[in-house]
Amino acid sequence: MSTERERVAGFGRLDLGLRQASDWYLWGPYLAERQWGTVREDYSADGQAWTHLPHDHARSRAYRWGEDGLAGFSDVEQRLCLGLALWNERDPILKERIYGLTGAEGNHGEDAKEYWWFLDALPSHAWNRWRYHYPQAAFPYEDLRATNGARGRHDPEYELLDTGVFDGDRYWVVEVDYAKADPTDLLMTVRVTNAGPDEAPLHVLPQLWYRNTWSWRGRDPEVLAADGTAVRTTHPFLGELQLLPGDGPDGPPQLLFCDNETNTQRLYGTKGPQYPKDGIGDHVIHGADSVNPERRGSRCAAWYRLSVPAGDTVELRLRLRPTGAEPTDFDDVRRARKAEADEFHAELTPGAASDDEAAVLRQAVAGLLWSKQFYAYDVARWLDGDPAQPPPPLERHGGRNARWRTFQAFDVMSMPDTWEYPWFAAWDLAFQCVALAHVDPAFAKYQLSLLCREWFQHPNGALPAYEWDFGDVNPPVQAWAALEVFALDGGTDLDFLSRVFDKLLVNFTWWINRQDTDGDTLFGGGFMGLDNIGPIDRSHLPPGWVLEQADSTGWMASYAAAMATIAAVLDRSGSRPALDLVQKFLEHFAQIREALDGAELWDEETGLFHDRLTLPDGRSAWIQVRSMVSMIPMLAGGVVSEEALGQSVAVGKRFARFLARRGVADPGDLLDTGRLRGDAGHRSLLVGVVSVERAQRMLQILFDESEFLSPHGLRSLSARHRDQPAVLDFAGIRANVDYEPAESTIGMFGGNSNWRGPVWFPVNHLIVSALERYHRFYGDDVRIEYPTGSGHTATLDEVAADLRGRLVATFLRGPDGSRPCFGGTTRLQTDPRWRDNILFHEYFHGDNGAGLGATHQTGWTGLVVDLIRRRHRAVPSTADVVQRLISGS
Repeated sequence: MSTERERVAGFGRLDLGLRQASDWYLWGPYLAERQWGTVREDYSADGQAWTHLPHDHARSRAYRWGEDGLAGFSDVEQRLCLGLALWNERDPILKERIYGLTGAEGNHGEDAKEYWWFLDALPSHAWNRWRYHYPQAAFPYEDLRATNGARGRHDPEYELLDTGVFDGDRYWVVEVDYAKADPTDLLMTVRVTNAGPDEAPLHVLPQLWYRNTWSWRGRDPEVLAADGTAVRTTHPFLGELQLLPGDGPDGPPQLLFCDNETNTQRLYGTKGPQYPKDGIGDHVIHGADSVNPERRGSRCAAWYRLSVPAGDTVELRLRLRPTGAEPTDFDDVRRARKAEADEFHAELTPGAASDDEAAVLRQAVAGLLWSKQFYAYDVARWLDGDPAQPPPPLERHGGRNARWRTFQAFDVMSMPDTWEYPWFAAWDLAFQCVALAHVDPAFAKYQLSLLCREWFQHPNGALPAYEWDFGDVNPPVQAWAALEVFALDGGTDLDFLSRVFDKLLVNFTWWINRQDTDGDTLFGGGFMGLDNIGPIDRSHLPPGWVLEQADSTGWMASYAAAMATIAAVLDRSGSRPALDLVQKFLEHFAQIREALDGAELWDEETGLFHDRLTLPDGRSAWIQVRSMVSMIPMLAGGVVSEEALGQSVAVGKRFARFLARRGVADPGDLLDTGRLRGDAGHRSLLVGVVSVERAQRMLQILFDESEFLSPHGLRSLSARHRDQPAVLDFAGIRANVDYEPAESTIGMFGGNSNWRGPVWFPVNHLIVSALERYHRFYGDDVRIEYPTGSGHTATLDEVAADLRGRLVATFLRGPDGSRPCFGGTTRLQTDPRWRDNILFHEYFHGDNGAGLGATHQTGWTGLVVDLIRRRHRAVPSTADVVQRLISGS
């Protein structure tokens, strides 16, 4: 076991999480990259979060619920923060945070407009490395905003590289690494390299500050104070600390102090603090008298003024540690932590993986670990306001999240993207946990448990979706994720599985009660995470209209199958008697199967499932779009033990009738047909909600290269709709769905209807998992034509392996040396300073694999970690782990 594995093995009790974890978790990259423009900071009457606290206010306004910064670290409760600021002597403001466009400003929605990368990290954050490219010319804030604003949805996005600020290589390569000498001794190294042809100036300002917790409660602020060339502070929890900035080329840096308080004079024209939050920036850039001459405050910076020759690098060092701690050599610590990171990743990387795969794997892990962010949001306090502040507008009490007053988050969570999605999302989190389980299984289990805790889960059983609307409905993938994480962790933590199972029982009941409108076991729910993949806004139907959704019904079948499997594992392992719960979920599964068989969601002509829209007068119509909505039911399948089958037959209820209609009167019939497999007394059956005949037809369409199968995975919408748009002409609604391999050209659902062609990793991963699950039981007896029309046949696991390869290859250099994910951006493909720094986009072009959407969506694109490791058989399949536990072998 690597040193790092030993370091984080003692995560602590899951109900207390990071506060009872290994001390090594105390400091980490928990500082957000964007706090402005979030729902938490929105105290407006109209709920327009992007405009209530825009980027222009961020430098001057104290945040209420969190902090942001460049290359930021903080303690687990984000009391004290450490980050970086830069100034190139041309910008009008300090570069303190990543800049991007709001949802209204970008021609394809919100969009970060900078280049930064997460290069390395360990789960304990004893070693983290970050990289950023900063122009030497003035940052083109207005050019980016105006040019993108003038472009339409059919136009490409205008990126920072397009502005010309990197021409002639006139930019800075800024790298920051953190190394811990021990859990409380944090070493920060900043290296700046002049990539340009001429000597250039750069101001580097590492900053230390307290999150403002005092303004909302009417108490005194925390204080940082200079002590010679050091900064000292005393905190009730963190103790006595000192920040020790090392010398720069010209000696020690100048220490500057202000207060983490809103500059009300600048923003509102009213008298405010003498040394406000933006005081350091105003002093550095304008020479303003805005820093405290007494060298004390709640925010400080170590001001290094550099002039760096072309091609040269300057290294700066700082250390944050308890006052009076025993000194250790800076270089020795960094070397040791880097060596431990190398050891950890060597253990993680499959021996058969290529060097390029190993590099992609390491950076994907880094992105996942840098995406662990402090998240605080008390909805009741947010709605009612703080005692020391004016009350919020009355409109808020009936607005966003007003029905979620019990939600009270104060923890470190895994975010989908550190800039574009700096808040947890329920179904994103499930996929993140599967990837995280390969590197930090305890943290992955904690995240899934946290989502189901009393202060997250609604009293009615619903799980919170995401802060823009906790009440929205996401696919119920948490049971599937819990099984995956449980198996990846070795299949031994039955306490975790049992606790999550109990909470998901409540959530499953909520689904049955709330999302089955007329009790026919055909489910709705709205957009279901697929961002309006069809021609209508599924989340906002006219009153009385009912949409029975193929995907929602399929998700619920998968949910029932996963819950039955968990119950079987708990029962057979001796953890708790649960055979009756196995029976319960088998009954639900059979009921959904019967509903799908009898409902008018299956179109025999197209060979696909479709949503069905019904009006109050009884008229109904299919929404005949060839999309992933049609494929979701095929994912539903689960393992049923011989014992559970016997009980089902004995009880003689719905699942027994389900078997009988398929010519199976008792488990012996299944054994005769070869469908009940395993050793005597430990056999099991794989059951699916879609018949074998229908599944075969669906797979023919799914693996057709003129429809779903692309060189880089499975498209979210059939390419057939490129020339043959799907048309809905019903009840006065006329709408088309075209194949759009890149960004959406419509504004539905906030302008993010991006499931109309691109490749998305989460559904691809689920399809790969389903194929392997089926192959685990049927083996080489089942072969299909792959690709459709090729004349070549393959087993299901061979198909799964090929799909994995296509997805992974999106990030790898091809024969021509280019990475598909970089698309046609020449600098990213060829420049030595850029080409090996990987971006993990939200989704990928359906034809060429170019990365699209959020640039750091390691959240679920981090599934590439799982794909690479499983591609090389570095971990057992979940089905094998489950079978071992159920069979007792």
